[in-house]
Amino acid sequence: MTFLRAKDTISGQEGRAYAVINGRREELFYVKSLEATVEKEKAEVRTLGKRGTQHKATGWSGSGSMTIYYVTSVFRDLMLVYIKDGTDTYFDIAVTNEDPTSQIGRQTVILKDCNLDSVIMASLDTESDALEEEVSFTFEDVDIPQRFNPIN
Repeated sequence: MTFLRAKDTISGQEGRAYAVINGRREELFYVKSLEATVEKEKAEVRTLGKRGTQHKATGWSGSGSMTIYYVTSVFRDLMLVYIKDGTDTYFDIAVTNEDPTSQIGRQTVILKDCNLDSVIMASLDTESDALEEEVSFTFEDVDIPQRFNPIN
């Protein structure tokens, strides 16, 4: 009988993330959490002989967000360029999960043509031990060049 061993689960701290912005690779060591989701778009279809509504996939949409420590101006600079001259920047984010304790191995997902939705331009908080900011984005494509090993 096959089952998942606890040691093969992936620690959320064991990973890396990089952004490629204007040809420059930026290590996202200041990411606290990152999540990217693909949502299918579906049309409702009614047909003769079936009382219920059926659904047909018609496309998809990718969006994500990351909580980062407030220690970089990279995303504010991208938004500032858009504000000042209207030039929008698209970039890729590569996320690798790799826990050395696990036999599952490594997975790398590349989010392509990411585009910022919102960025905190300034922040103060007298109650915070470490300032954080939420950065939301969309993406246009995704690849998985490296997949986890199958569970044995």
